[in-house]
Amino acid sequence: MNFKEIQELLKLVNKLNLTEFKMKDGEFELSIRTKNYEKGGKQQTTLVSSPAQQVIPVSPVQQSFAPPANPPVAPALKPAVADLPPTPAATPEANNYLEIKSPIVGTFYRSSSPDKPAYVKVGDTVEAGQVVCIVEAMKLFNEIESEISGKIVKVLVEDAQPVEYDQVLFLADPNG
Repeated sequence: MNFKEIQELLKLVNKLNLTEFKMKDGEFELSIRTKNYEKGGKQQTTLVSSPAQQVIPVSPVQQSFAPPANPPVAPALKPAVADLPPTPAATPEANNYLEIKSPIVGTFYRSSSPDKPAYVKVGDTVEAGQVVCIVEAMKLFNEIESEISGKIVKVLVEDAQPVEYDQVLFLADPNG
């Protein structure tokens, strides 16, 4: 996670008035806690990062900053996701389909490179353990394998779009 991403995350934590935020990705751990001062209601944010376990005091974020256009999304921000429209997986037509979800936060890619064909497309039959896409996280390209078998009926994410943990990527018909 680079400095700019951490700054955007701090802005988002302050905007959402969260008191605590924790994130873990492999060996990288991030813990943010906010404290309200008794006087003036100003916030102080403390950033704790691992593996070095450094504590970095951070000045309060001024309210004149606009929120980031695409704020980073992490599993601990589930309450903020409530403002988003329901996913297609929540529609009645999707109830008979199995979901293939992202196991990590990152950027979704349908193929291994722009000049290669997509791993799967609508109408393809997948087996458990078959690679269906790639999610790039922290400069690492992670092959995502299907945990189910079935026929792909819908791709819910556009190529090169950010995805969050446990986000539905594909719908598959187990009877297909």
